[in-house]
Amino acid sequence: QVQLVESGGGLVQAGGSLRLSCAASGRTFRLYSMGWFRQAPGKEREFVAAITWGGGSTNYADSVKGRFTISRDNTQNTVYLQMNSLEPEDTAVYYCAAHARPYTIMVPTTTDCGSWGQGTQVTVSS
Repeated sequence: QVQLVESGGGLVQAGGSLRLSCAASGRTFRLYSMGWFRQAPGKEREFVAAITWGGGSTNYADSVKGRFTISRDNTQNTVYLQMNSLEPEDTAVYYCAAHARPYTIMVPTTTDCGSWGQGTQVTVSS
């Protein structure tokens, strides 16, 4: 089981930027697709972005396309989420997740996620 720890959240004004990091340990990080999800108060957890095990392919929710970028560094066992042009609607707890199976593309659902981090709060003020 992989352990995931997110960092980088905080309070930012609308239009600003944040970079989230997710450090992984336990399993062989480089074999697994990784994703970012978020959950706002009173709402279900929703998909934000995903990246394949080698970093060659990415996928984004329509709401963040063109503003967020997911990347990974397999030498550092870390996945990142660069968030630009932040909007108040982006306010949520952000979670990173590892796919339950190696060499499998992560689809925009929580059901195939085998491990979750504890989450990091992102608050965007208007």
